[in-house]
Amino acid sequence: MGVETATFISQLSATNPLASDAISQGDDQIRLVKSVLQSQFTTLGAAAVTTTAGEINVLDAVTAGTAAGSKAVVLDSNAAVDAVKTAALHIGASGSETAVTATGAELNYNDITTLGTVEASKVVTATAGGVVNHADLVVQRPQMKDYSETVAAAGSKTSAFNLDLESGNVQSLTMSGGGTFNIGITNALASHSNSLTILGTNLGSVTATFYAGAHDGGGNKVYWADGDDTTNNLLTASGTDVVTFTSFDGGTNFYGFVAGKGMTNS
Repeated sequence: MGVETATFISQLSATNPLASDAISQGDDQIRLVKSVLQSQFTTLGAAAVTTTAGEINVLDAVTAGTAAGSKAVVLDSNAAVDAVKTAALHIGASGSETAVTATGAELNYNDITTLGTVEASKVVTATAGGVVNHADLVVQRPQMKDYSETVAAAGSKTSAFNLDLESGNVQSLTMSGGGTFNIGITNALASHSNSLTILGTNLGSVTATFYAGAHDGGGNKVYWADGDDTTNNLLTASGTDVVTFTSFDGGTNFYGFVAGKGMTNS
């Protein structure tokens, strides 16, 4: 028979050359094997290959991007792998790496549910807008500097409404219409001290009664220094007043103080 044709090892026939083939064809077969080996292994050069069969077999049945026990780790097309377990981690350019000394449990403190919302046993983060919502959790022993409070605009009021502490501890509003109605103070944090300051315009132009709780919920009336009273004889009908409310029992009872009546700068 003639000399077979092959480019790769898998194309070589283990039965060739035949016993009946001419000796010269045996020479051709040897040359063919040399050609196939050089074609199959194009980058070996003059270096000796010392890898064992067992070491090569760690590549057997490997799926790129999926780590498997006792197999080589091969990254996928995005240079990613699904899981890596390591006893030590160093990050940085070669020669200037920094060892990561945090434990897995400590790194998991970063596994937060909502960015900007404080959670127990998790790191504190801020939203893209710089907001940190403490969600009624304790901030202990802080030293405040350059402190300020947001003023929530409650708008213009002509009938019963609630002042929600979750909107802000300082709120501005305007009364008008001369009606008679209730004003509630809501969402005090239970079992804690709560306070609210109102920057009000024309607060005394209506007859209103303040309540600890929703305006229609039947909570306790706010306590004043001279007894139960209403805005139309506590405050100015035309002008700016500053009124502060404070509770020491989580909002069950509020105490009202007129911090400034008919405020002017002259």
